[in-house]
Amino acid sequence: MSSTASSKRVAVIGGGILGVSTAVHLLRQGASVVLLTERGLASEATGRSLSWLNSAGERSTPYHLLRLAGVDRYRTLFASDPGREWLQFGGGLMWNAAGQHAVTESRHAYEKSVGYDSKLLAPEEIAAVTPGIDSSAVPENAIFNPGEGWVSLPDLVDFLMDEFHARGGQLVLNAGKASVTVEDGRTTGVGTAGGETYAADAVLVACGAATPAVVAPLGVHIPNGSPVSMLVLTKPVDHDVRAVMNTPRAAVRPNPGNTFALDHDWYEEHITGHADGSFSIPDGVVQDLADEASKLIAGNPDLKPASWKIGYKPIPGDGEPVFGELGQVPGCFVAFTHSGATLGLIAGELLSGEIMTGNKHPMLATFRPGRFS
Repeated sequence: MSSTASSKRVAVIGGGILGVSTAVHLLRQGASVVLLTERGLASEATGRSLSWLNSAGERSTPYHLLRLAGVDRYRTLFASDPGREWLQFGGGLMWNAAGQHAVTESRHAYEKSVGYDSKLLAPEEIAAVTPGIDSSAVPENAIFNPGEGWVSLPDLVDFLMDEFHARGGQLVLNAGKASVTVEDGRTTGVGTAGGETYAADAVLVACGAATPAVVAPLGVHIPNGSPVSMLVLTKPVDHDVRAVMNTPRAAVRPNPGNTFALDHDWYEEHITGHADGSFSIPDGVVQDLADEASKLIAGNPDLKPASWKIGYKPIPGDGEPVFGELGQVPGCFVAFTHSGATLGLIAGELLSGEIMTGNKHPMLATFRPGRFS
């Protein structure tokens, strides 16, 4: 390790999967790292992500390839200990509403055309491919993607933080809103709302939906399309489901402890925002989502919500990830994407390499923040 690499100081703003992953990858390369969170670890989008590991459907080729690399890194982690309850590969199952069988068939054909493992199934074929599904909920046909999986991001963050601490990283919890400090046009570190300063040679801003607001004072505009969404965790229930389900009325994935994680978007009109920045939703609507999920599971178990979290789901304005150094402010990097779960490990790997070496990775070429300038 060169003395230059070992002496590099990096500050990471954001305690979600992108910030934590990059921080750990930086430590592995010999950097000195301070990780600052506004509140706790995984307290924002990472703590309420469906975290379905996939590259299903149609998207740009660079985005598809990056997501495939992201899933690959999870497969490597999975192979090191397949018994981890919080990271599993049981495939993904999706279907559309009645009357949209042609849309499903078109999606399947596209996936096959790019080499993505995709199986088009009639309802009666589902049980032989993936267990625990009530096939009567499938109106016409479904797509099963065997290579997909899921991760519980809070558990992954805990796992990575063990290494973070073992490698000597500095964690600053509850720092409040942090800002990037700049001198003579170059990044010099991070300042907190409480007046603390942390000098750094480079800074990564990985604050989820708040990322555009953090870099705006630097004269950088990143369009923000982040909607408000919710993740529900259910109480434990016996089931055999292994696949993540993406359906017209509920998105469902298994979760540690025989629980389920539930998500969708139809309930968004029932969410109320409050002056203090918090959100609420009627309990009955949360139960409605659980009832919709129950219809998808064999035996239709009585699903009861145990907890739910509401907040912004990070989505850049053009839907594509935003990764890399700000052209206007050398030394300041950003990580802002809708697919934080799928890209969590690979983004940390590639961004840390750019921060440490200054060499831009070609897989991130189309995702640079400069495209909005």
